[in-house]
Amino acid sequence: MKKNLTYQSSGVDIKKADLFLHSIIPMINTTRRPEVVGSLGSFSGFFRPSLQNMKDPLLVAATDGVGTKLLVANQVGKHDTIGIDLVAMCVNDIITCGAEPLFFLDYIATGSIHIEQAKAIISGITKGCRQSNCSLIGGETAEMPGLYEKEHYDLAGFCVGIVDKSKVIDGKKIKSGNLVLGLESSGLHSNGYSLARKVFTEEELEGKAGKTLLKPTRVYVKPILDLHKKNLLNAVAHITGGGLLDNIPRVLPKGYSVEIDRKTWKIPGIFREIQKRGQIEDMEMFHTFNMGIGMTIIITEENIAEVKKILQEHSVRSSVIGQVIKSKTGTVQINGSN
Repeated sequence: MKKNLTYQSSGVDIKKADLFLHSIIPMINTTRRPEVVGSLGSFSGFFRPSLQNMKDPLLVAATDGVGTKLLVANQVGKHDTIGIDLVAMCVNDIITCGAEPLFFLDYIATGSIHIEQAKAIISGITKGCRQSNCSLIGGETAEMPGLYEKEHYDLAGFCVGIVDKSKVIDGKKIKSGNLVLGLESSGLHSNGYSLARKVFTEEELEGKAGKTLLKPTRVYVKPILDLHKKNLLNAVAHITGGGLLDNIPRVLPKGYSVEIDRKTWKIPGIFREIQKRGQIEDMEMFHTFNMGIGMTIIITEENIAEVKKILQEHSVRSSVIGQVIKSKTGTVQINGSN
């Protein structure tokens, strides 16, 4: 047995963790909303929500990670956008019911803290929080030698939002003939990377292909909440793991299905490249990736012009990709060729 062991000699450097925490406070403060109470450094974060205009407020919570996209970040050596993905995956879930994201917490687990790498991760998290008007009020950085290799890390995010019960988007307004509008994604977002990484070589992942795969997940908070304030949304589905096929049915009431026409939008080249290299069948692609549609909204046909105008104001491209039909199956049928 070695004598005079210390926590630091075992691989955990508390002083480095403290140095990291103090170095990121200015970045975290850029996300501060007026409702945040107190300052960083306590055992918990405080937030006083404004409830003046709510009759029956509901808190809404979501948690998610980034998956094996983290391995691409390591291969490219770029860590300043992966935090945007972390926030986006949580806040994009929160807004599907019409909730406004309020505050966010992060969890970083690593084999060894590399301060510049960790600061880059936090810079992405704070950018994602600013894009969604969400305060970063706390987090945890855990150094776990033996569980993680020194250069590897994992991320988890936690978001809390709020919505008035009477304004929850629950799909009950959906009717046959409603339009399904697809909102353009920025790329793969944060899903399908275990498959995508298999079709590229290590050298490609360290170069151009890796940089393409690292495009951060789009944050849809502001356009979706603007549409919700004007009562223009019958349902919202975040297109994550499972693609269009699995996620749209989650918001459909009984007795309805959706027909999608894949000729109505241009599938980005990165998906075509992955499919070609892996000789992947069409339905496997649509069941794994977002295929260029990061969010779908279901609206009445009479509101299409107003909805598209608001989306354009937020620089979000959209296409009418399908419609709701009466059906007992509650599924999504993808028709046509692209």
